[in-house]
Amino acid sequence: MKDEALRTLARADQLHQALTHLVLEGGDLEQIAAEVARTLECEVCFTTPDGREQAAHLSLETREVLIDAELVDPTGRIRVERLRSDGSQVGVGQIRHFGVGAAGVDLARLLAYDPTGPIADADVQALERAAIVAALLITREEAITAVENKYRGDFLRELFLRRADDLGYISEHAEAFGWNLDRPVVVCVAELDPEGLEGEHPSSERRRNFQARFANAWRQVCRGIDQQIPAVDFSSEVVTLLPVADIEETPSGRSVVLRAAKGVHGDRGGGRLPFSVGVSRVAPTMAQLPEAYKQARRAVEIGRRVRGGASTTYFDQLGLHRLLALVPDPAELSAYAKDVLGPLAERTPEAADLRETLRVLLDTNFNVAEAARAQFFHYNTMRYRVGKLQRLLGPLATDPHLRLDVAVALRVLEIAE
Repeated sequence: MKDEALRTLARADQLHQALTHLVLEGGDLEQIAAEVARTLECEVCFTTPDGREQAAHLSLETREVLIDAELVDPTGRIRVERLRSDGSQVGVGQIRHFGVGAAGVDLARLLAYDPTGPIADADVQALERAAIVAALLITREEAITAVENKYRGDFLRELFLRRADDLGYISEHAEAFGWNLDRPVVVCVAELDPEGLEGEHPSSERRRNFQARFANAWRQVCRGIDQQIPAVDFSSEVVTLLPVADIEETPSGRSVVLRAAKGVHGDRGGGRLPFSVGVSRVAPTMAQLPEAYKQARRAVEIGRRVRGGASTTYFDQLGLHRLLALVPDPAELSAYAKDVLGPLAERTPEAADLRETLRVLLDTNFNVAEAARAQFFHYNTMRYRVGKLQRLLGPLATDPHLRLDVAVALRVLEIAE
């Protein structure tokens, strides 16, 4: 028994020394996973805090076992939220997971699976030490990645602001970043929905952590689609340039957008937060990228206001909102709405109530009986409201041009609300 304990301690010490050497020599997470798997004779996987695989030493048989145990969602994310901290039985084996963190920041998860039975307590201690070494490596890599992402973000901003017009300069930087910009793309702007953030007023540090995790999810999903897709964190939004293989077949790039958004959404487990996406028209060349970026930003902004959170909105499908979005001066739009709607443009419960009745009347072509049924009003109550609206706005029931002006003004308020 004593000899076995000594061998176990020696193995744990050997693993710690090997991992420390790997980090000092510039090794990566894949090498750490392989070394842990070799030394402890188990299957190993490092994931993001929400379960996205970062590095792994897993056999095909183990992957099938995890899928059969419903521990992998359709997008390939490991459902870490279903794993017990003291070990989860999977088949005849056991899977343990450990938090990988530093300075109070949740960096990753270390999963270890022994297909033959429970993981020994001594190996648990060795895995905890491996998680500490991995935290050092991830912290170092994240510091490097943060600098690289800043350069990528600055370059893409210059491109969107038309400050980078030297094709040689653009090609050189795109090649250095591993991007392919010389193809038709749609620009996607993805933003976390405010209502999805934990707490009413999350700290700036927690908000940054949420945003970093969100950006990392987009980068990982995009790499799975195409290694040359730009995916950049712009602090409050993640911007990606998704390639459109066949413009004639998918003129809006819908298939690749849906694939990417679905991959990031996953099954909403692992602390995944809801987000909204705005999608531009297809930009056939780099010259159209600045305008495409504006379209995507406008689409996500209007889409969230009109459709609510967790929505994907295409600029070409905004209808009248698309035309309104092209008006360069928002103040001019607000002035138009106030001129047309008068007191109904005010931000009061009474004005909002009348605006809702006005919308129903417009939708029913001013059929008073139908509008009354839709709002569960008595017919005479609706007639009274029609009279009040016409006193405020004019002869809506008989003037189609006035109804058009009012309908447009209501759409303007939807954007401005």
